[in-house]
Amino acid sequence: MIISPCISICKTDPSTGYCYGCGRTNEEKKTWKIETTTNEWKTNNLEEIKKRLNGWQLESFNESYEHKINNGMSLFKKNLIKD
Repeated sequence: MIISPCISICKTDPSTGYCYGCGRTNEEKKTWKIETTTNEWKTNNLEEIKKRLNGWQLESFNESYEHKINNGMSLFKKNLIKD
């Protein structure tokens, strides 16, 4: 199973249409939720969204997504719960 790239920062950039947190379009977010979406599509989409992000945004995404894979929640969500 491939974990969703959502890192709980769900805000869309109006100029690009990409989520500030995960770099996906709204259509891609919907596709991730469809039960029949293949792991191949998800893997390809992860690579695509990583190409959209750069600098601190890519670093933040990578760190939070890695934490989510290893711990079941993104760093952002973990910090919300902690406070």
